[in-house]
Amino acid sequence: MDTIVQSSVVHNLSRRPATLDAGPFVIGWDPTTDSRFVNYATPRLGAVTPADVAGLVAAFRSIERVPRLEYVTSCAPDLERHLLDAGFAVEARNEYLTCSPGTLRVPADPAGVEFGEPTTDEERAGVLTAQNAAFGSDRVAGPDDVARIHRAQRDGGVLVYARDLDGTYVGGALAGAPAVGLSEVTGIAVAKPYRRRGIAGALTALVTRRVFEAGATGAWLEASGDESWRVYERVGYAPTGNRLYIALD
Repeated sequence: MDTIVQSSVVHNLSRRPATLDAGPFVIGWDPTTDSRFVNYATPRLGAVTPADVAGLVAAFRSIERVPRLEYVTSCAPDLERHLLDAGFAVEARNEYLTCSPGTLRVPADPAGVEFGEPTTDEERAGVLTAQNAAFGSDRVAGPDDVARIHRAQRDGGVLVYARDLDGTYVGGALAGAPAVGLSEVTGIAVAKPYRRRGIAGALTALVTRRVFEAGATGAWLEASGDESWRVYERVGYAPTGNRLYIALD
């Protein structure tokens, strides 16, 4: 599964609006934002050398972005050592989990909350702003953010929301278009006052079900803490492998 997930990440980055090849790496980037979480690289399957890392750094400098990578560690076992030698620092090590149509468990929707998919730019902005707030940012989604999500939906991705009955957006989740049969689920977020009510599990199950209905044969996501881990396992995700986040600031 490690090689399939890594191949899926390579494929996803390769279909970004702007991509850059740097030896064995592909850089997916967006000219409209300098966000380190949008602009990053991943290695293709195969050996990587220190010279390849130097070329990667130069490529990032040419587009004025922070050199940063996300990848499945087993698919490039020597890469971390080369990156550390070049001055990179580890941001996080996360275990990823996978789910299949046969393991997915869809819970009942929590009372007092409605779920759906945004179809207008106003709705997309509302979901994105709610996700930002849940992650601790006061950033209001702008036109470029909305356009990015609209494009993702058009290309086969899925965005879902949780909304209070008064119309307040309280959370959301995003799944990318399937690549090599797999869809990555990200951005699962719920506002603090609404947590521990089953909303995160409902969002995770809904966005996963949607991508399976669209033809994905599997879905994967990452857990960064025990609480999120339990949420994902309850809806049918199981631990599968490890990923590394690393950057040169």
